[in-house]
Order: sequence, then C-alpha cells, then structure tokens
Amino acid sequence: MNAPFRTTGCFALFIAALGSTIPSQQTTAAERPNILIILADDMGFSDLGCYGGQIETPNLDALAAGGLRFTQFYNTARCWPTRGAIMTGYYAQQIRRDALPTVSGGSQGTRPAWAPLVTEYLRPLGYRTYHSGKWHIDGLPLKNGFDRSYVLNDHNRYFAPQNHTEDDQPLPPVDPAKPQYVTTLIADHAIRCLTDHAANHAEKPFFHYLCFTSPHFPLHALQEDIDRYRGRFKAGYDALRQERWQRLKSQGIVDCDLSPRTAGLKPWDELTADQRAHFETRMEIHAAMVDRMDREIGRVLAQLKAMKAWDNTIIFFLSDNGASAESLVRGDGNDPAAPPGSAKTFLCLETAGANVANTPLRLSKIFVHEGGIATPLVVHWPQGIAAKGELRHTPSHVIDLPLTVLELAGGKWPTEWKGEKIPPPPGKSLTAALAKDVSIDRDQLWWLHEGNRAIRVGDWKLVAVDGGPWELYDLAKDRGESHNLADSQPAKARELAERWEALAAQFAKDATSGSVPGAVPAKKKKAKAPQ
Repeated sequence: MNAPFRTTGCFALFIAALGSTIPSQQTTAAERPNILIILADDMGFSDLGCYGGQIETPNLDALAAGGLRFTQFYNTARCWPTRGAIMTGYYAQQIRRDALPTVSGGSQGTRPAWAPLVTEYLRPLGYRTYHSGKWHIDGLPLKNGFDRSYVLNDHNRYFAPQNHTEDDQPLPPVDPAKPQYVTTLIADHAIRCLTDHAANHAEKPFFHYLCFTSPHFPLHALQEDIDRYRGRFKAGYDALRQERWQRLKSQGIVDCDLSPRTAGLKPWDELTADQRAHFETRMEIHAAMVDRMDREIGRVLAQLKAMKAWDNTIIFFLSDNGASAESLVRGDGNDPAAPPGSAKTFLCLETAGANVANTPLRLSKIFVHEGGIATPLVVHWPQGIAAKGELRHTPSHVIDLPLTVLELAGGKWPTEWKGEKIPPPPGKSLTAALAKDVSIDRDQLWWLHEGNRAIRVGDWKLVAVDGGPWELYDLAKDRGESHNLADSQPAKARELAERWEALAAQFAKDATSGSVPGAVPAKKKKAKAPQ
C-alpha cells in the first residue's frame, strides 16, 4: 500500500516572505500552484540573453526580469540521466538510468520499483499532469502518472519526425513534402493540453513537463530564423567568449576568470576563411534554434495568460546538459549541397561553438567539468515570488526540483511506494531560496557519466575525465576551473575522493534494492574530447 500523502507547510522564512501562496493543510486543490517545467536540450550556460548571450530570447529574458536566475544550478551532463533525475529526485545512478562501476544502467535502464516519477505523487494531491516533447525516460508517460502526452522519439529530424506518439499511441509519420517543425509541434501540443485544461479541468491545478529538443543536433532551423542571424558571429569565438564573459560578470552571474580556449582550437585570427565560415554557419543555425524555442515558449506563456493561470503558475526553465562539442552524422545523412540547416543536412555545433555556448566554463556535454553540467535556471511565479530580476547563488541540482515541486504542491516525500522502501532523497527543496538568496544546507553534490566523475562539497570541487587524474578547484574563486589545486591541497583531494567512492558504493546499494535484479557489471565507455 502506498504511503499516505500529507500536506505540509513550508519553511517559516518562505511563508513569511510569500504569505498565503504556499499550500497548507487548509488549501484546496484549485489553490495550489500550477507547475510548468520547461527543458531545453544541449543549450549552453550563456546562450540566453539573460545569461550573457548574443541570442535574442525576449520571452525567457522577461521571465528572468520578473523572477529569479540561479547562477550555480547543475544537471547530470547528459540528456537521459538528467531526465531521470528531474522526474524522480534521485541521481540517475541510484535509479539505474546511468551506470556505476558495478551496476549497469543508461538510456535503456529500468528504474527500481521504488522510484516512481513525481507525477505519481502529484496526482493524489489533485493535479492534472501533462507532458510534451522529448521523453527519454523508461516506461510510457500514461503508465507513469501523466494524463496526456506527446512524445517525440525521433531525435534525428526537425522537419518531418517519423517516430512520435500521442497518449502512448503511435502517430503517422510527418510527410517530408509537408514539413512540420518539431519545436512548433511540441508547443502546439502543450497549448492544446492547457486549452483543454482551462475548458474541462479548471478546478484542478496542473503540472506540465514541456521538453523541447532544441538546440540538440542536427542543427535544423527555419530559414527565416537563420536569416536573422546572418553575420552575427563574424567577430569569432575568441571575441564572442570575451563579450559573454564580461556581460556575465557585469550582471553578477559569475566572478571568475574566463576558462582557457578548449585545447585544439587555434586563435581566431589564425583560421582560414573556410574555417571561420564553418564556425559562423553553425552558430547562426544554433542561435536560430534557440530563438525559435523562445518564440514557441512565448506562445505557451500567452496561453497561460489567456486562461488566467499566469499569476499562480510557477515556471522553471533549464537545460538538460551543457552545449555539445560532438561531431557526427546520422539520421538521413548530410548533403553538402543542401542549404545548411535544412532537412537534408546533419550538422553539429562542434567544439568551437560549444566553447562559446558554455562561456566562461570548461568543457561541454558528457563531461562533468562546469561546462558540461552547469545550466541556467530561470524561475518565475508572480503570485508566489516577490523578487523581480534577482539572482540566487546557492549551488543546486536537478535532483532538487521534485522535492521543491512536491513541497509547493502541499505534499510530503513518502517513505515507501507500493510496499517498497524508498531511500532518502539526495536533493533538497529550494523553496527557501525562492524567497531569499540563502544557502541550502547539503552534504555534497555528486556526478558520474561515461567515466567522468566529480563531487562538490561547499566550494571545493574534485573532478576528473575518464581515465584521468583527479583535479581540485575552489569554485568560489575559480568557477572556470583554470587553477588545479590537487598538488597543493593533497589532503583535501584525498578526502573528497573518499567521499566520492563512498557515495558510489551507497548508490550501487540503492540501485539494486527492492524488486530489481542484482548488480550486473557495467560496460565502460570512453568519452574523449579536448581537455
């Protein structure tokens, strides 16, 4: 039998700051906040205008101006581990959605029975639950607590998806002769769900998990969007990184040195004309994809206002990992004669573009240096957050969002699920930080992906690439991870390494607890990229 769900008040500080907006034992379902989580895919830390970027994102910038920006919010460095964590409140390794040295896991991993999605906790509290876009979680949405869903399983095409479903049932492939851009399709579904909610379920609050695939490769964009960015990146990656870094510093988002140019990249003024054009073209398409995502988000926000749900909807916007330095061709292949960014091409942002998108941080997607795991987090809630345009500096992680969401909904994290004991969640509710820039007390944050590993305790971070030695950084002074202190602080490095190992062992126990098969040796993969 499931553990009972009990409503609970929030922290005294939060209640004092936000007044009667926080659900309590006396609130009805209709008074609870609506919750909208918007997730981008492979978007860099500084791509948004409100995080120092050159891309036009007026809708997200407006959310930031009317709410909060977190400066030290983290993901898991890859799409499927982040999605597992953001919907369960556990590290992906705890729930077999990423591998440990002794336990298999990954994009095909199956969660333990004790790890339901947070939607299963919200429905008994009166919530209607919706999903639109990328899924990349084991199981089907309607069998995991969602009332409605549109799943885009085809991640190789933006103009004519061939594999997508609605309410867990297959949809016909889109005819390439009559293309439909998937960023718009995802927003269309979200708007349909919200419209139906307003018409038929207005007495209930909603939870909507809106997952765009932009700007993940292939770099596909509408020509009109690409045209808006022609010539915008001629200054080159060195100058563009400097511009972003200076804006981030002036806004108080970072206070660190600019990380070195990714190894292997020549100074911009040493490139040939063709090499410069190669970079500019990819940045133009990448920018167009982020721009279009912002425009489609704007349509969703307009629907919230039209249905008078705007004031009591808390919106979280973030990315599932840092920008990608990968370079590959799959799907329908790449026709070099086709216009760049069109359906017959398959381009990636590559190392130079990722180095700009993740400014001022080091490395990129897959790696657990800051460039791979840092994401913008914009939070907006007119009825519940008094702050406007403020920053929050507390280190936080996607594992914190389910606990935050459940507390805002008036629920309490259960200790068992369907007769199975639930391990204590590793995350922390961020409700106090929504009211004020306060520290959230936690023991550590932990990462592992493709052999790349890290742990953060306070401002100390220990990190290593797969097969490489541990590196130690003081993030209070060196968010760009430019000054390795492992040799000068060997005792601190050993202490953090031991903590990392102890947590890995504990997570292996969690992953094999309950009605899950025993540990299976994991297949180790190499992740190689410039240091």
